[in-house]
Amino acid sequence: LLRPLEALLGATRAEMSFVFGLATVTLTVGMNVAPRLYGRFPPMALALACGVLSAAGLALAAAATSFAAFAIGYGVLFGPGAGVLFILAQQSVNQTVTTARGLANGYVVSLYPLGAMLGAPLLAGAVQAWGVRAALAGLGVTVLAACACAAALLHVTAIRMVDTAAAGERADEPLGPTFYRLGAVFFLAAAAGLTVLSQAAAIVQAYGGAAALAVGATTFITGAVGAARIAGGGLVDRFGAARVGIGAHAFSLAGALALAASPAPLVAALALGMIGIGYGIVSGRVAGAIAQYWHRNQFGRVASRLYIAWCGAAVSLPVLAGWLFDRTASYGPAVWIAAGINVLGAFLAAGLPSRRPS
Repeated sequence: LLRPLEALLGATRAEMSFVFGLATVTLTVGMNVAPRLYGRFPPMALALACGVLSAAGLALAAAATSFAAFAIGYGVLFGPGAGVLFILAQQSVNQTVTTARGLANGYVVSLYPLGAMLGAPLLAGAVQAWGVRAALAGLGVTVLAACACAAALLHVTAIRMVDTAAAGERADEPLGPTFYRLGAVFFLAAAAGLTVLSQAAAIVQAYGGAAALAVGATTFITGAVGAARIAGGGLVDRFGAARVGIGAHAFSLAGALALAASPAPLVAALALGMIGIGYGIVSGRVAGAIAQYWHRNQFGRVASRLYIAWCGAAVSLPVLAGWLFDRTASYGPAVWIAAGINVLGAFLAAGLPSRRPS
């Protein structure tokens, strides 16, 4: 997608990176707006509105003849609808699932990387077959159709986004220190994990790996992160957030240390997979922990604010890793930073409560 867009719009790699970063920010904004919306408007109407907004953004991006138009379409309009619908889906799950809520939430958050694993090759194939404009337009149609299906299902199931019997009880419950500790643990794991997801192919090639190994490693890591998110949610149901967080960060740390000790292509692919799996477990664990620590009416509010940490992570170590590589021609410094991050993450995870905080 990058090279055809750069050629079509006359844009630089830095400009395109800005647009994708902007989309991440507006996605997070949509997540944080969602709790203010799903209590006031019918879920079906919100789902349709999200589909229309995101599809309009992609249509504008597909027709864009300037970088500014593309930035508005993809970076500003596309993201918020996706963010609102993601929190809407999570809130609806937590209003209906009463047992194994960690596993259920792990499954929901696993759909993000699994969607990327399946969607990215399809989008790449569409770009090669029909060109980048048709591919973006087709993506817009797909998004609109998916949101229409979601709207129909929400209407048929008649899910209430807020339990009115308990709404007054916990509607304004303070988030407290547990929220900030959980957010810090999530931020640290995501900083290392998103570096792997965004630069896995480049890292494997920097360690001498062939292009085929780099592509294979990227696909494997994305799928492994999705599976790990399901596992992380399920593990919270059994062992609690603190133990799962410590174990996940320790697993990622082992991968970083292995790569630092043996900088070979195959080791790099396996080590990056370990870092990604640790991040995935923490992601599922965070979703499961919210269900343990807060009332279900609070899930969307708490989750949306925690995703601010994810957004911050996306523009921290990944950017720093690229900056360090430009100056050292090595990912070694970034690997050592990731190792330190995981040590700190395990330490913070140890302080998480084993029950609902007071």
